[in-house]
Amino acid sequence: MDDLTRLFIQNERIINNKNNNLKLTNNEARYINKVMRIKIGKEIFITNGQGSLWKAINLEDNSIKINNIYDPYLFQEKEKILLGIAVVIPKNGFEDILKMCTEIGIDFIQPLYSDRQVKKFTNFSNKLIRWNSIVNEAVEQCERLWRPSILSDINLFDWINSIENKDIISVSVTRDVSSDNLNHWLKKKQSVLDKKGGVLWNVIGPEGGWSKGEIEFFIKNKIAFVKLSESILRTSTATVNATSILSQWRNDLKLIL
Repeated sequence: MDDLTRLFIQNERIINNKNNNLKLTNNEARYINKVMRIKIGKEIFITNGQGSLWKAINLEDNSIKINNIYDPYLFQEKEKILLGIAVVIPKNGFEDILKMCTEIGIDFIQPLYSDRQVKKFTNFSNKLIRWNSIVNEAVEQCERLWRPSILSDINLFDWINSIENKDIISVSVTRDVSSDNLNHWLKKKQSVLDKKGGVLWNVIGPEGGWSKGEIEFFIKNKIAFVKLSESILRTSTATVNATSILSQWRNDLKLIL
């Protein structure tokens, strides 16, 4: 495949475009013309984050011409098993989490609040705008065709109570010798996970660990405890580690099936 600069554009803008010429936003035009220095008449790739990739030509008036808008240059089917990472928002490092989890291949990112992280953002809508921008840039950089979704912030208990029955949750814990390693747990559950569908979630707690009430809540709801490492990991490290394990498991499963 051609090695061209990629630009993420929301699908609604592409499909609602009345002709093949699409006007770029100021940020998009700056990225193409000033940052990447794409000359007029040269080709770039456009992705909608929903599996489609088009070739487009850079035009003079801060617009692009999309080739064969109804017949993408490349289309990738959505994964049969979707992966989600639910993480109690850390004081620092959440933006790095977004970048790395996007690059590794997560499908859903769920920001959580917990007993030991109760400070909610008063300006979450502004945070979400920035976070989505970071994910868009990561999609362009890592050349993914399916963009992960950042869900709205929610309390841990409320989120678990809202999870659909077809979704499967594991919770990462430390200092619990009885918990299975996430790798081993996934292999044991492989036949169930493959047939059940839905989203496979791993939940990462705050730096201070889960509270007694949260542990009791997990047990009451029969949620599996898993370990990621023999050492104690920071929230950001644990999140990236869990995402990598989930993604590798899915890749290995596709080779078997």
